Amino acid sequence: MNIGDLHLLEDTAWRVLFSAVVAVVLALVVHRVGAAVIWRLTRKLPISSAVARRSWRPSRFALPLIALQAVWQAAPDALPLIYQVRHGNALLLLATLTWLALRAIDGVAQGVIGQHSVEVEDNLNARRIHTQTRLLARTAGFMVLVAGLSLMLMTFPGARQLGASLLASAGVIGIVAGIAARPVFSNLIAGLQLALAQPLRIDDVLIVQGEWGRVEEITGTYVVLKIWDERRMIIPLQWFIENPFQNWTRNSAQIIGTVFMWVDYRMPLEPLRQAARRACEAAPEWDKRLCLLQVVEAGERSMQLRVLVTSGNSGLNWDLRCKVREALVDFMQREYPQFLPTMRAEITQGGEALKPGA
Repeated sequence: MNIGDLHLLEDTAWRVLFSAVVAVVLALVVHRVGAAVIWRLTRKLPISSAVARRSWRPSRFALPLIALQAVWQAAPDALPLIYQVRHGNALLLLATLTWLALRAIDGVAQGVIGQHSVEVEDNLNARRIHTQTRLLARTAGFMVLVAGLSLMLMTFPGARQLGASLLASAGVIGIVAGIAARPVFSNLIAGLQLALAQPLRIDDVLIVQGEWGRVEEITGTYVVLKIWDERRMIIPLQWFIENPFQNWTRNSAQIIGTVFMWVDYRMPLEPLRQAARRACEAAPEWDKRLCLLQVVEAGERSMQLRVLVTSGNSGLNWDLRCKVREALVDFMQREYPQFLPTMRAEITQGGEALKPGA
């Protein structure tokens, strides 16, 4: 290569660099103007506004990278390191577009969640939407991340050759990969099933392996159950597909609770019914649907009473049951202490039963 060609190549390189600078400046100006216009148009649209806010930062990098990629593609192939520059810019662009897609998905999810507050009395529909949105958003984000990484790997010629080699020996590799990826994909599929079928939602009250708690968080792989004593139980999503569990707030948070008591057979029931009714009416946790006292068992020495009481949710019902139980025990201690459960025995003397007063 003679001196004239070197000078020509140097001039071309400077023109390309100048074009790259101009392209970046124009891209940033377009981004600034476009962002202002989009924010103005979407300020009354919660979902679109959330997407615009979360996409602002990655789009500020994506537009200049798109402009630079156009400049590098138009540059002569004779420029030094032009292929490496094109490849590096393409990798950055793919990474930025993946980031942009993840932020857009998060914006859609936050916009939908923001329109449905759970801080209301009847939040069943809101909790359903929160659960579906979060699970679907995490699933979509995982798929976008995998697609972005795959596209970045495909830009390397060596990776494509490695892929062809792996396909040629896909027998053993496929089995190993399937076994290794089974927990990931099983939880991914379980997350889709939970999002669509909705057997549980955020803030649902569950009984899992004998533990009472509320669903605090649902991630892409596990559920966090906040137990009543502030412990957290971490449960894989797949567990909920394969095992039975109790959901106390599946269709409604309203619940019927029970209070059991043992009393002597001589205890009159009507005063106890009135005492149970007074206890329910005095308790703010009672929702006025049901307060019923019944005899449910007759044993050898005493009879068992059951009081059914209702509340708006399980937490209130627990407190109501405790109040009713305490009120009935206090009532019997004050008014009918002689009819608390007693042990009866017959004493014999010389093979004959002693008569009362003997």
